[in-house]
Amino acid sequence: MAKTALICGVSGQDGAWLSKLLLLKGYQVWGTSRDAEGNAFGNLTKLGIHGDIGYLSMAPEDFHSVFVALKRCKPDEIYFLAGQSSVGLSFEQPADTIRSFTLGALNMLEACRLYNGDVRLYNAGSSECFGDTLGMAADENTRFQPRSPYAVAKSSAHWLVDNYREAYNLFACNGILFNHESYLRPNRFVTQKIVSSAVAISNGSPNKLTLGRLDIARDWGAASEYVEAMWLMLQQDKPEDYIIASGVTSTLEEFVNEAFSCVNLNWRDHVVQDKALYRPTDLAVSRANPAKARANLGWRATSNLSVVVGSMVDAVKKS
Repeated sequence: MAKTALICGVSGQDGAWLSKLLLLKGYQVWGTSRDAEGNAFGNLTKLGIHGDIGYLSMAPEDFHSVFVALKRCKPDEIYFLAGQSSVGLSFEQPADTIRSFTLGALNMLEACRLYNGDVRLYNAGSSECFGDTLGMAADENTRFQPRSPYAVAKSSAHWLVDNYREAYNLFACNGILFNHESYLRPNRFVTQKIVSSAVAISNGSPNKLTLGRLDIARDWGAASEYVEAMWLMLQQDKPEDYIIASGVTSTLEEFVNEAFSCVNLNWRDHVVQDKALYRPTDLAVSRANPAKARANLGWRATSNLSVVVGSMVDAVKKS
């Protein structure tokens, strides 16, 4: 019989790509949103799979809502991707951000424990939890030093998963994903802002692109590839946490250069920096060591920065 998957946060970038992957693998896919009837699920429409998924309204902070969702779809696998997804916005809405991840993860774990201890749970972790590693590549044993409300919330959810796995023998995993992008990113993300601005300027827009720091460095990969690692974690014999990354770090300036090069422009002629856009605390360099995922899951990133940015630019051109 086909497996059933519940994706919490199905309308986001990762939820959409994961839905497509699981449908191709023959899963019955259910997705949650706070208001399933009022959500247009635009990303799922873009991928041509909107009509292939069942939808449920669920508020992660409400245990009853979570428990009812599990009883309704009876999942074999749960992918908890829900929550406020912007690091920058977390400084403006710290309480909501921490509540959405921490209480949401706790409710999901408790619902799994009480309803069906055999269900397998994936929790979306984040590289932001590591904070500043002083240029060293983080692995699964690197200490967390969260530097934003978002990172604090993600760290708390990560530790809850580890605790429930040990205390209640749940099959629960944390995927510590480093930055991953696609054309499904909303414009509030700086990467999509860069790409959209580059295309607009190439089409004659007189506006400059205003950014904060350009010297920050991140490990960027393709979201469409990273969701396969999520699935692979839940197919293993035992639950473990994994870093998912490309292993290659690039600066934001390099990202900007790639985007403008794709439209045959010199970014220096069109970009200005504004210190007002600097975050209260920001990570200078983010590096990853994804060796465990390569060894245990047989997974590795195949799209480099040029491919990732190029695909985003092409999508904006066609939109």
